[in-house]
Amino acid sequence: MGSPSEFAARVLAAVRRIPPGRVATYGDIAEAAGRPRAWRAVGTLMRTCTRQDVPCHRIVASGGRLGGFGGNPGLKRALLRAEGVIVVNDRIRSFSQIRYSPP
Repeated sequence: MGSPSEFAARVLAAVRRIPPGRVATYGDIAEAAGRPRAWRAVGTLMRTCTRQDVPCHRIVASGGRLGGFGGNPGLKRALLRAEGVIVVNDRIRSFSQIRYSPP
């Protein structure tokens, strides 16, 4: 199904398409990148991504939990709140309404 770098490029492209104020799950992005069961690989890519043009903070765990953010969940929470996303107890309020479904 392609090389790991091709998969990474598809993941990063899918994440870049998520508009401000919306979120997607690791699984959503894995599916958009062509490997629906590779949610853990997406998590690894998000954890190690240092690119400023990739809004990694918009990727959350299933059910609307924040998940990790390179070891700084407080920053993830702050970035999401700055985009108008309501976070309560490390969960996104109204998750189903702001969940972005990549094409």
